[in-house]
Amino acid sequence: MKRTTIYLSLFSLFLIAAPFLFQTRYSQHVLILVLLYITLGSAWNILGGFAGQLSLGHAAFFGIGAYTAAIIASKTALSPWWAVIAGPVVVLPIALVVGWICFRLRGPYFTLATIAVGEVVRLVALNWSQLTGGAVGVVIRPSILSGTSKIPYYFIILILASVTVALCQRISRRKLGYYLMAIREDEETAESIGIDTTRYKLVALAISSTITAIAGAFYANYFMFVDPTIVLPLALSVEIVLMAIVGGLGTVAGPVLGAVLLKLSSEVFRNEFSRANLLIYGALLVLVILFMPGGLMGGFRRVLRFGTRKSQRVSA
Repeated sequence: MKRTTIYLSLFSLFLIAAPFLFQTRYSQHVLILVLLYITLGSAWNILGGFAGQLSLGHAAFFGIGAYTAAIIASKTALSPWWAVIAGPVVVLPIALVVGWICFRLRGPYFTLATIAVGEVVRLVALNWSQLTGGAVGVVIRPSILSGTSKIPYYFIILILASVTVALCQRISRRKLGYYLMAIREDEETAESIGIDTTRYKLVALAISSTITAIAGAFYANYFMFVDPTIVLPLALSVEIVLMAIVGGLGTVAGPVLGAVLLKLSSEVFRNEFSRANLLIYGALLVLVILFMPGGLMGGFRRVLRFGTRKSQRVSA
């Protein structure tokens, strides 16, 4: 059996056992948040890491998924969990239209356009109070899973995170992934060799936005409340991007490592250093970016290469 397979099997067993090993509600809550951000970071990485399109508007897709759950709960007799299906149905056409317009821009202009899209969605949610509740937000009625235990929520988000990471792994080793990476490296050259860059960027955006909307629907059902300041702020988009950058852009494991490091450190610093948590958190980000420009994955690779070279010298 390959060493990688053994490690993956042990890690999978740990994930399954985690909510039973950490039995306090707060510990389980932190685990759920980490898995949620693994999902969001990995979904963004398909567009931002593989295709090189730096979007700062993913909070819009997350918020649309969350508000879909809230509207289903407040306006119909259906379970808000139907938003897991309805969220992507609502998001997908919006994402494709936005992508078709924004992908005409490149570099910082594209990034600015995605910020504008996120702000437009936030303002719509803020002002369309009859549908979204405006600044007051929407309280979601309890579902069948609402109760004292967080374990059902843990396994739902674990499945979503696992499927997302597995999908990223599959994309990275298929034609779609190679085309996206070619676009990231040099879009004009990719076009010159016959790659339909707009089409493949739209495919990446469709996959990324769909997963993000599902994560938003999960968030709404888990917290049972949404408002524009929680699910649609620019800060959320930035936080999602940081997960991928700190972990390693364009790598499958990067957003996973980034989410684990940043969310766990955020919770620890908030509890242990309540007055200086943001300062310490910011310093941690600066250190990683300065000393590991390729993210945590880039740093690990350099350490492995150094160890390999050293062992070769010793054997020689």
